[in-house]
Amino acid sequence: MKKLLFSSFLLAVSLFSFSQKKLMGFADANAAKQSDWEKTFDAQLNASNLDTWMKYLTSHPHHVGSPQDKLNADYLANLFKSWGYQTEINTYSVLFPTPKTRLLELLGDKPFKAKLEEPVVPGDNYTTQRSEQLPSYNAYSADGDVTAELVFVNRGVPADYEELEKMGVDVKGKIVIARYGGSWRGIKPKVAYEHGAVGCLIYSDPADDGYAPGDVYPKGAFRPKEGVQRGSVMDMPVYPGDPLTPNVGATASAKRLDRSEAKTIMKIPVLPISYEDALPLLQSLDGAVVPAAWRGGLPITYHVGPSKNKVHLKLQFNWDLKPVNDVIAKLPGSEFPDEWIMRGNHHDGWVNGAEDPISGMVAEMEEARAIGELYKKGFRPKRTLVYCAWDGEEPALLGSTEWAEDHQQELQNKVVAYINSDGNGRGFIGASGSHTLEPFFNQILDDVKDPETGVSLKERKYADMMVKADKATRQKMYGNKYMKLGALGAGSDYSPFLQHLGIPSMNLGFGGESEAGVYHSIYDNYDHYTRFGDPGFAYGIALSKTAGRVVMRLANADVLPFDFSAFYKTVSDYTAEVKTLLETKRTDEEMQKKMVKEGLFALAVDPKKTYVEKAKETSVPFLNFSPLENALQQLKESADSFSKLYPTALNYSVQQQKILNEELYKAEEKLTSEKGLPRRPWYKHLVYAPGFYTGYGVKTLPYIREGIEQGAYAEAQDGIDAVTKALQNYNAVVNQINSQLRRAN
Repeated sequence: MKKLLFSSFLLAVSLFSFSQKKLMGFADANAAKQSDWEKTFDAQLNASNLDTWMKYLTSHPHHVGSPQDKLNADYLANLFKSWGYQTEINTYSVLFPTPKTRLLELLGDKPFKAKLEEPVVPGDNYTTQRSEQLPSYNAYSADGDVTAELVFVNRGVPADYEELEKMGVDVKGKIVIARYGGSWRGIKPKVAYEHGAVGCLIYSDPADDGYAPGDVYPKGAFRPKEGVQRGSVMDMPVYPGDPLTPNVGATASAKRLDRSEAKTIMKIPVLPISYEDALPLLQSLDGAVVPAAWRGGLPITYHVGPSKNKVHLKLQFNWDLKPVNDVIAKLPGSEFPDEWIMRGNHHDGWVNGAEDPISGMVAEMEEARAIGELYKKGFRPKRTLVYCAWDGEEPALLGSTEWAEDHQQELQNKVVAYINSDGNGRGFIGASGSHTLEPFFNQILDDVKDPETGVSLKERKYADMMVKADKATRQKMYGNKYMKLGALGAGSDYSPFLQHLGIPSMNLGFGGESEAGVYHSIYDNYDHYTRFGDPGFAYGIALSKTAGRVVMRLANADVLPFDFSAFYKTVSDYTAEVKTLLETKRTDEEMQKKMVKEGLFALAVDPKKTYVEKAKETSVPFLNFSPLENALQQLKESADSFSKLYPTALNYSVQQQKILNEELYKAEEKLTSEKGLPRRPWYKHLVYAPGFYTGYGVKTLPYIREGIEQGAYAEAQDGIDAVTKALQNYNAVVNQINSQLRRAN
């Protein structure tokens, strides 16, 4: 009998232990409490709230400075207040141009005047709000009145101009036409200007988001022939935010640059157009047939040009200061009120903006509301929660950048992490961010269920990646369900926090199965989103569950769930990549020289002399990576030690943990450089940055990588030295943490 009772006791202990879920950063007893709160949190979430809020927030166009933009800010603030948050609206005054004159016409024997207008769709009342809609335009284009021949430049990235150079095509003094995609839109006029173009047109090709991938709206989700993608062309890889107040908040008393001094305003006139308006212009082009990879979905033969007849482009803008209204809502921490977990999404749109951004905003709102309900039931986050609804993201990350610049010192002292989202849809989880948070986020992926399949988010993401991978990649991935975080470039409101202030950050969202081809047009509205984006808002709730867990666990962790080994492995991979890039450039250049010596260029394409001269340039030098490799080895050793010591910190006193936690979240700042990146000192992070010629696209180890890419090898060596120093400073913090952990043991 005693043996039976003892066996029963062991079984009960085993079952009890099994039921105690391990949460990274939590002692067992606190992990159990946290898991219980998360279950209660899930039970509070209600998809009908997302539907109600989206209807209101997208009821009218809500761009910067519009009446609905202010109404939306007030609406959001009142809701946050009703949920128990200390809420305020912070307003900044920023330069926001709107179109006054837009004229595009083809001259000559077949004249054509572009419509530059998106028509009403019968039955879609949102498209009828003509007087409230911003016309289709590119914000921060230059004013201009230019008449010139037209040249097709494909995506308008540097590699395309290299191809044109091989073909003997020069864009100097010409207007270029580029298709959307391949890079952020602002790169296209930037590169065109650098090559001497006097104007730039950007069109949406149906191969990308029109009739080629699916039926067009209203029958299907994709862009109709008249649809136009609005958007900013500010040179944000130099700095985002108000172009007149770099590095300081655009308050009423801020000292402003003269507009002529602003480095980020585009130097030539730029206009986005539909594929209906683009067709006659592309048909006017003479010259060679474009390379196969440049051909789009229009029923024509694509030529590079130049055009036989000239194109006339005239643009004028109202260069006004407009208010941006940031909603800031705080729930004070019970133990560490001066440690902040920040969560944000923007609320402004180019027109009605249902998918971008309100689908993400309403998920954040429901997350905040549910936490407010938990608060009424006794939930007390240890750290302060700060929920933000940013304004002015679309033109230039205006609201988040100005607020971050205005509160820089406070944020660097207090913010543990910033968690961002920006639009959401049906499909698979996507996540990028500081790699110290990667193992922590993987645990959350195990704990949230995919609403369509019922398996974990990680299982479904793994399945998607396996199905889409090529054979070699699939073999490497098989059985490894660990999800790597992507690296953050630019394009949303995490940028000032991570890349300017050095605050650990993440960006989350779902997508991949939502049908969306109406980005930044009048057709991105409630009707379109609820048909094609996320019917029933199931993935809005999934985003609330995912980001809510990130926020709540960071807020309540005994020891912050940071992992230095994941960061080391990632930076080690980046280092291997830039070394391979250098070797590839050396091999390519050696081959080019052989080809010039043998006269192959002249025999093949008879290129301009300048192209041949490039192949005769000095050989790619060897760079000294040894200091960086040594710093990485030291980081590996200290990161390994931290991983072994970390569990012991769960038993420390609250005061000991507080000291340790502050060192953990401030470590990221050591990866920044006070002088910033070459030619763009606003970007201070030495591991993650938007590419100077990619915009949204990230460049990891940007100081080194872009130096190699651009042939600035002395600069690349300086970058190696700068990254080495940053890693040494970072490693010193890790060693200091390890010493503290050893002493406490």
